[in-house]
Amino acid sequence: MTASRLPYLATFMVTVATALILWGMGRVWICPCGWVDLWGPVGSIEANMQLGDWYTPSHLLHGFLFYAGLWIVARRLSVGWRLVLATVLECAWEILENTDAVIQRYRDTTVSSDYIGDSVLNSLSDIVAMFAGFALARVLPVWASVLIVVGFEVLTAFIIRDGLALNIIMFIWPSEAILNWQTGG
Repeated sequence: MTASRLPYLATFMVTVATALILWGMGRVWICPCGWVDLWGPVGSIEANMQLGDWYTPSHLLHGFLFYAGLWIVARRLSVGWRLVLATVLECAWEILENTDAVIQRYRDTTVSSDYIGDSVLNSLSDIVAMFAGFALARVLPVWASVLIVVGFEVLTAFIIRDGLALNIIMFIWPSEAILNWQTGG
């Protein structure tokens, strides 16, 4: 194997290890409903169990943000090794996000009061969305990347009254005013 392929093998291995860790944590491989859909319906028990959901765009944005951050702090690393680091960050988040403590935090402080965690399939799809964002950030001009990030944040805020920024705010600093707006109050 050539050295140039090693980071992509490492990326694959980190992703497979994450799937196995999530499964070992008790996450189901697919929706308990017994089928796989392209998109999980908002407000249903299977919302985070299908291939994608309204939080998939936030994982695409992770890819843009990880690419930008790693370009700033690890510019000397090859793109392949920066992808490995981005994958480790994304996979660590997927594991953390599916712990009982974080699931409960979401239930207690966000609009996602019925959140039960992700299926392994949904987590893997989120990781793939991060890969797509990372790849797009690599080839798009900065202005286009910024436009996509802002556009997805506005889109998800408009459609589901949530998104990456609101999710982070509500997780770290819950706001009654934001929660009231999110629930239509």
